[in-house]
Amino acid sequence: MIAGDMYEMSSHSVSNIVQRGGTILKSARSKEFMTIEGREKAHKALVENGIEGLVAIGGNGTFTGAMIFEREFGIPTVGAPGTIDNDLYGTDYTIGFDTAVNTALDAIDRIRDTASSHDRVFFIEVMGRDSGYIAIQSGIAGGAEVVMVPEVLTPLSTVVDTLRQGWSRSKSSSIVVVSEGEEEGNATEIANKIKAQVNVDVDIRVTTLGHIQRGGSPSARDRILASRLGLGALEGLMAGQKNVMAGIINDDLVYTPFEDTIRLPKPINEDMLRMVKILSI
Repeated sequence: MIAGDMYEMSSHSVSNIVQRGGTILKSARSKEFMTIEGREKAHKALVENGIEGLVAIGGNGTFTGAMIFEREFGIPTVGAPGTIDNDLYGTDYTIGFDTAVNTALDAIDRIRDTASSHDRVFFIEVMGRDSGYIAIQSGIAGGAEVVMVPEVLTPLSTVVDTLRQGWSRSKSSSIVVVSEGEEEGNATEIANKIKAQVNVDVDIRVTTLGHIQRGGSPSARDRILASRLGLGALEGLMAGQKNVMAGIINDDLVYTPFEDTIRLPKPINEDMLRMVKILSI
């Protein structure tokens, strides 16, 4: 917006993109937009192009900027939740989350194969600085023995006990899924601490999945979710909504004020945490 790099899109503009990852908009964070001068440039470009409202795709940072922009210049904005972390209050799922989980699961399945073949313990780090949703869902689907998330403290002694229980039952491999925001540290740090505590000759390896989780062809669920939320955001904007995020809760379209989405934490599913403990037995 600041550079005035805009063009009118048609149905042809979005043909043959549904199967592609990433974004054709080529979006990125803008330090200039964080300044009043930058936002003034953006507003001027919108006025010159006859744009009266915005649909913002992103997370808390995007919605904070949109809310400030509306207060300063009166440009109404409706948000669509786009983040693989699934950490936004006001929607059950965010665009990109399901694809990231499936990408992580595919990696876990492949790592499990080599772990079983060589009697190894693998610590697998997935994304989620403040949210453990990717870790929880990929861990359950991948049969992880332990899942460590930032929302709940998992004592290292609990990890050690769980691994030892598996070894006592002659388990040939173990998988520990670690969210990158885990309080005990990253996967490498945790693996080193665990190795120092187990006092047995066990082969412990670490894999960090990294940005592979951010790419790839979107899952069917993400494609449908993006279509629903995009339509919901547009229709909300046309109906006079502003400073709200379109979300899906219990399969219903809802609108949540940006202030609530930004301020309120999205709680982790306690039943899923309990399920991890049961399934690891």
